[in-house]
Amino acid sequence: MPQIIRDGRIQDDAWKVLRLGENDDAVTLKVPAGRVIVPLAVWRAQRPHLKDRAEAGALGVWLAGDAEPSEFAGDLAILQLIAIDFPVFTDGRGYSIATLLRSRYGYTGELRAIGEVLRDQFFFMIRCGFSAIQPHEGRYSPAQIEAALASLSDFPALYQGAVGDRAPSTKKRRETTMGCHQRI
Repeated sequence: MPQIIRDGRIQDDAWKVLRLGENDDAVTLKVPAGRVIVPLAVWRAQRPHLKDRAEAGALGVWLAGDAEPSEFAGDLAILQLIAIDFPVFTDGRGYSIATLLRSRYGYTGELRAIGEVLRDQFFFMIRCGFSAIQPHEGRYSPAQIEAALASLSDFPALYQGAVGDRAPSTKKRRETTMGCHQRI
């Protein structure tokens, strides 16, 4: 079974990512049973039939880098899992989408990075609001995934704010300093 990093732990993962083939039609594509993450186009085309599965936590939706969160914001309460696809590691649009989903739209479900996600990006993905990271199956050995997980704590002092994080160290220092001056 494939493994992912979810909420700071390595876990087995039963979810399958469904991708449209060249000749597939989002309207007529048969969504298999089990835990499936479907493309946004399939969700839009088959929403009435898939809604119950999504509410039961057995269906998620994945977004391409050009997706506009405002276009499906009304469905966020239904979707317990949203994945954002990184087609190539240099495509950073997924970071922006994740930040928007968490900060502007208040999405609280699982937010998963899929596709070309590389170890060097894991820390920044989490800072943008991802709660799960799913590299391509077979890309990393179990030892490499363990090392990647350990590397997530490499930066104990944070100099920039991020989605839902603790205050950056510069702000903490400023508040501490301000507090000292106020007592004098």
